[in-house]
Amino acid sequence: MALSPELAVGLVDYLELLSLWNRKINLISFSSWDKAIDRLIVEPLVVLRHLTLDRGSLLDVGSGGGSPVIPLKLAVPRFRVWMVESKTRKSAFLREAVRRLGLKDVNVETARFEQLLSYPELHEAMDFVTIRALRVERRTLISLQAFLRPGGCILWFRGAGGPVVPSNLTPPLVWQGTYPLVDELQSRLVVVRKKSVPRY
Repeated sequence: MALSPELAVGLVDYLELLSLWNRKINLISFSSWDKAIDRLIVEPLVVLRHLTLDRGSLLDVGSGGGSPVIPLKLAVPRFRVWMVESKTRKSAFLREAVRRLGLKDVNVETARFEQLLSYPELHEAMDFVTIRALRVERRTLISLQAFLRPGGCILWFRGAGGPVVPSNLTPPLVWQGTYPLVDELQSRLVVVRKKSVPRY
């Protein structure tokens, strides 16, 4: 995709801030910045090819160094975003990134995502939940779907390992598709949708 000048500037500013903070606290760990850029920037932008995203609400679980959520927010400014990060220093970075990049409609929660299940305002409120580097078990998916409105999707960033179709889905979650992201990384996006459940 062609980057607008505003998006290009925002992504460079994000990477510079990430590099600065990464010298103080371990936000990311890559053997080279080329691989880091593929994972942190290119993967989130490729997602926009597979999904028509121009607005909506998004909950990012285990936000860490801010990817994929910050590049997605920069690319789709009308997203309303919640970042969830349990480690205090990483959530401090996320708040600084939100401030420095001038991001609007963003909340940073220093918590485990399970703690947010008690927030009534987040119940079935999200169009998207993004996850990466998270151990995903059946109960994890059951918990995450509680944040999704019917028709909403979990965007699951995965590496080369694991099946194309997740085997641990239970209703109302259904597999929608698995899409390649960056060939060199053999990374994939698994899209899981929450079906509407008829009410009688």
